[in-house]
Amino acid sequence: MRVILAEDSTLLREGLVRLLTEEGHEVTAAVGNAVELLAAVAADPPDVVVADVRMPPTHTDEGLRAALEIRREWPGVGVLVLSQYVERRYATELLTGESGAVGYLLKDRVAQVDEFLDALERVGEGRTAFDPEVVRRLLVRTTHTDPLSRLTPREGDVLAAMAQGHTNAAIAGQLHVSQSAVEKHINAIFDKLELTGRGDGYSRRVLAILRYLGS
Repeated sequence: MRVILAEDSTLLREGLVRLLTEEGHEVTAAVGNAVELLAAVAADPPDVVVADVRMPPTHTDEGLRAALEIRREWPGVGVLVLSQYVERRYATELLTGESGAVGYLLKDRVAQVDEFLDALERVGEGRTAFDPEVVRRLLVRTTHTDPLSRLTPREGDVLAAMAQGHTNAAIAGQLHVSQSAVEKHINAIFDKLELTGRGDGYSRRVLAILRYLGS
Protein backbone atom coordinates (compact mmCIF):
# COMPACT_ATOMS: atom_id res chain seq x y z
CA MET A 1 0.00 0.00 0.00
CA ARG A 2 0.94 3.64 -0.38
CA VAL A 3 1.10 5.25 3.06
CA ILE A 4 1.55 8.74 4.47
CA LEU A 5 2.79 8.97 8.09
CA ALA A 6 2.14 11.91 10.41
CA GLU A 7 3.92 11.67 13.77
CA ASP A 8 5.81 14.43 15.60
CA SER A 9 8.16 12.02 17.37
CA THR A 10 11.08 11.66 14.97
CA LEU A 11 12.15 8.35 16.52
CA LEU A 12 8.71 6.74 16.15
CA ARG A 13 8.15 8.24 12.71
CA GLU A 14 11.43 6.95 11.32
CA GLY A 15 10.85 3.58 12.96
CA LEU A 16 7.45 3.27 11.27
CA VAL A 17 8.93 4.30 7.91
CA ARG A 18 11.52 1.55 8.20
CA LEU A 19 8.97 -1.04 9.33
CA LEU A 20 6.50 -0.30 6.55
CA THR A 21 9.21 -0.20 3.90
CA GLU A 22 10.56 -3.57 5.04
CA GLU A 23 7.02 -4.98 4.80
CA GLY A 24 6.78 -3.90 1.16
CA HIS A 25 4.66 -0.76 1.60
CA GLU A 26 5.57 2.56 -0.01
CA VAL A 27 5.79 5.52 2.37
CA THR A 28 5.14 8.48 0.09
CA ALA A 29 5.54 11.10 2.84
CA ALA A 30 6.49 11.21 6.53
CA VAL A 31 5.62 14.49 8.25
CA GLY A 32 5.57 15.95 11.74
CA ASN A 33 2.44 18.09 11.89
CA ALA A 34 -1.15 18.29 10.64
CA VAL A 35 -0.53 21.12 8.15
CA GLU A 36 2.13 19.09 6.37
CA LEU A 37 -0.13 16.03 6.51
CA LEU A 38 -3.00 17.74 4.70
CA ALA A 39 -0.62 19.21 2.12
CA ALA A 40 0.92 15.78 1.45
CA VAL A 41 -2.51 14.14 1.01
CA ALA A 42 -3.69 16.92 -1.30
CA ALA A 43 -0.56 16.59 -3.43
CA ASP A 44 -0.70 12.81 -3.73
CA PRO A 45 -3.53 10.93 -1.96
CA PRO A 46 -2.28 7.61 -0.53
CA ASP A 47 -4.15 4.40 0.23
CA VAL A 48 -3.87 4.96 3.99
CA VAL A 49 -2.85 7.76 6.34
CA VAL A 50 -1.34 6.84 9.72
CA ALA A 51 -1.60 9.87 12.02
CA ASP A 52 -1.01 10.72 15.66
CA VAL A 53 -4.06 12.32 17.31
CA ARG A 54 -1.97 14.95 19.11
CA MET A 55 0.57 16.95 17.13
CA PRO A 56 2.14 20.44 17.15
CA PRO A 57 1.59 23.21 17.90
CA THR A 58 -0.83 22.58 20.80
CA HIS A 59 -0.56 18.79 21.03
CA THR A 60 -4.32 18.46 21.60
CA ASP A 61 -6.38 17.33 18.61
CA GLU A 62 -4.59 18.61 15.48
CA GLY A 63 -4.09 15.10 14.15
CA LEU A 64 -7.70 14.16 14.78
CA ARG A 65 -9.07 17.23 13.01
CA ALA A 66 -6.79 16.54 10.06
CA ALA A 67 -7.97 12.90 9.98
CA LEU A 68 -11.62 13.98 9.96
CA GLU A 69 -10.93 16.46 7.16
CA ILE A 70 -9.22 13.74 5.14
CA ARG A 71 -12.28 11.50 5.54
CA ARG A 72 -14.51 14.32 4.30
CA GLU A 73 -12.35 15.53 1.42
CA TRP A 74 -10.73 12.26 0.32
CA PRO A 75 -13.19 9.47 1.26
CA GLY A 76 -11.13 6.92 -0.65
CA VAL A 77 -8.19 7.35 1.73
CA GLY A 78 -8.13 5.07 4.76
CA VAL A 79 -7.27 6.65 8.12
CA LEU A 80 -5.54 4.90 11.02
CA VAL A 81 -5.04 7.17 14.02
CA LEU A 82 -2.71 6.56 16.93
CA SER A 83 -3.33 7.88 20.45
CA GLN A 84 -1.65 7.62 23.82
CA TYR A 85 -5.03 7.46 25.58
CA VAL A 86 -8.52 6.09 25.05
CA GLU A 87 -10.57 9.08 23.88
CA ARG A 88 -14.21 8.07 23.42
CA ARG A 89 -15.23 11.22 21.53
CA TYR A 90 -12.44 10.71 19.02
CA ALA A 91 -13.45 7.12 18.35
CA THR A 92 -17.09 8.13 17.89
CA GLU A 93 -16.26 10.91 15.45
CA LEU A 94 -14.03 8.65 13.39
CA LEU A 95 -16.68 5.96 13.09
CA THR A 96 -19.39 8.40 12.07
CA GLY A 97 -19.79 8.23 8.32
CA GLU A 98 -20.92 6.01 5.51
CA SER A 99 -17.64 4.26 4.81
CA GLY A 100 -15.24 2.04 6.70
CA ALA A 101 -11.48 2.32 6.16
CA VAL A 102 -10.85 3.74 9.62
CA GLY A 103 -8.92 2.59 12.66
CA TYR A 104 -7.97 3.74 16.17
CA LEU A 105 -5.00 2.20 17.93
CA LEU A 106 -3.27 2.99 21.19
CA LYS A 107 0.39 3.77 20.63
CA ASP A 108 1.41 0.85 22.82
CA ARG A 109 -0.16 -1.41 20.20
CA VAL A 110 2.35 -0.22 17.60
CA ALA A 111 5.01 -2.18 19.48
CA GLN A 112 3.00 -5.31 18.70
CA VAL A 113 4.16 -5.28 15.09
CA ASP A 114 1.85 -8.02 13.80
CA GLU A 115 -1.22 -6.35 15.33
CA PHE A 116 -0.25 -2.95 13.92
CA LEU A 117 0.31 -4.36 10.43
CA ASP A 118 -2.96 -6.30 10.61
CA ALA A 119 -4.83 -3.11 11.55
CA LEU A 120 -3.17 -1.23 8.69
CA GLU A 121 -4.16 -3.97 6.25
CA ARG A 122 -7.79 -3.96 7.42
CA VAL A 123 -8.04 -0.19 7.04
CA GLY A 124 -6.45 -0.44 3.60
CA GLU A 125 -9.11 -2.99 2.63
CA GLY A 126 -11.88 -0.58 3.63
CA ARG A 127 -12.66 -2.16 7.00
CA THR A 128 -12.33 -0.91 10.57
CA ALA A 129 -9.59 -1.66 13.10
CA PHE A 130 -10.17 -0.60 16.70
CA ASP A 131 -7.81 -1.35 19.56
CA PRO A 132 -9.27 -4.00 21.92
CA GLU A 133 -8.61 -1.72 24.91
CA VAL A 134 -10.49 1.13 23.21
CA VAL A 135 -13.45 -1.17 22.63
CA ARG A 136 -13.30 -2.46 26.21
CA ARG A 137 -13.42 1.08 27.60
CA LEU A 138 -16.26 2.07 25.28
CA LEU A 139 -18.32 -0.95 26.31
CA VAL A 140 -18.31 0.03 29.98
CA ARG A 141 -21.79 1.26 30.96
CA THR A 142 -23.28 2.56 34.19
CA THR A 143 -26.98 2.88 33.40
CA HIS A 144 -29.61 0.14 33.21
CA THR A 145 -31.37 2.03 30.39
CA ASP A 146 -28.47 1.44 28.06
CA PRO A 147 -29.60 -0.64 25.04
CA LEU A 148 -26.47 -2.73 25.43
CA SER A 149 -27.89 -4.10 28.65
CA ARG A 150 -30.21 -6.21 26.50
CA LEU A 151 -27.27 -8.13 25.04
CA THR A 152 -26.03 -11.43 26.44
CA PRO A 153 -22.34 -11.68 27.39
CA ARG A 154 -21.64 -13.63 24.19
CA GLU A 155 -23.44 -11.03 22.07
CA GLY A 156 -21.34 -8.38 23.81
CA ASP A 157 -18.19 -10.30 22.84
CA VAL A 158 -19.35 -10.46 19.23
CA LEU A 159 -20.15 -6.74 19.15
CA ALA A 160 -16.73 -5.93 20.62
CA ALA A 161 -15.04 -7.98 17.91
CA MET A 162 -17.18 -6.28 15.26
CA ALA A 163 -16.02 -2.89 16.56
CA GLN A 164 -12.40 -3.98 16.24
CA GLY A 165 -13.08 -4.57 12.55
CA HIS A 166 -13.00 -8.37 12.44
CA THR A 167 -14.96 -10.35 9.86
CA ASN A 168 -17.53 -12.97 10.85
CA ALA A 169 -15.03 -15.71 10.08
CA ALA A 170 -12.37 -14.09 12.26
CA ILE A 171 -14.85 -13.63 15.11
CA ALA A 172 -15.81 -17.31 14.88
CA GLY A 173 -12.16 -18.26 15.19
CA GLN A 174 -11.59 -15.97 18.17
CA LEU A 175 -14.65 -17.21 20.07
CA HIS A 176 -14.25 -20.85 19.00
CA VAL A 177 -17.76 -21.09 17.55
CA SER A 178 -19.14 -21.69 14.07
CA GLN A 179 -19.58 -18.86 11.61
CA SER A 180 -23.32 -19.55 11.51
CA ALA A 181 -23.41 -19.08 15.29
CA VAL A 182 -21.71 -15.71 14.88
CA GLU A 183 -24.27 -14.71 12.25
CA LYS A 184 -27.10 -15.64 14.64
CA HIS A 185 -25.54 -13.54 17.40
CA ILE A 186 -25.19 -10.59 15.02
CA ASN A 187 -28.82 -10.87 13.95
CA ALA A 188 -29.82 -10.94 17.64
CA ILE A 189 -27.74 -7.80 18.22
CA PHE A 190 -29.53 -6.07 15.34
CA ASP A 191 -32.90 -7.08 16.78
CA LYS A 192 -32.12 -5.92 20.33
CA LEU A 193 -30.72 -2.61 19.11
CA GLU A 194 -33.76 -2.22 16.83
CA LEU A 195 -31.71 -2.17 13.66
CA THR A 196 -33.70 -4.76 11.73
CA GLY A 197 -34.66 -3.91 8.18
CA ARG A 198 -32.31 -0.92 8.00
CA GLY A 199 -30.29 -1.31 4.84
CA ASP A 200 -27.73 -3.99 4.12
CA GLY A 201 -25.71 -5.98 6.62
CA TYR A 202 -22.71 -3.67 6.47
CA SER A 203 -24.80 -0.56 7.19
CA ARG A 204 -26.49 -2.24 10.15
CA ARG A 205 -23.11 -3.41 11.38
CA VAL A 206 -21.82 0.16 11.44
CA LEU A 207 -25.04 1.40 13.04
CA ALA A 208 -24.73 -1.21 15.79
CA ILE A 209 -21.23 0.02 16.62
CA LEU A 210 -22.31 3.64 16.49
CA ARG A 211 -25.26 2.89 18.74
CA TYR A 212 -23.12 1.87 21.68
CA LEU A 213 -20.40 4.43 20.99
CA GLY A 214 -22.99 7.18 21.17
CA SER A 215 -25.12 5.83 24.01
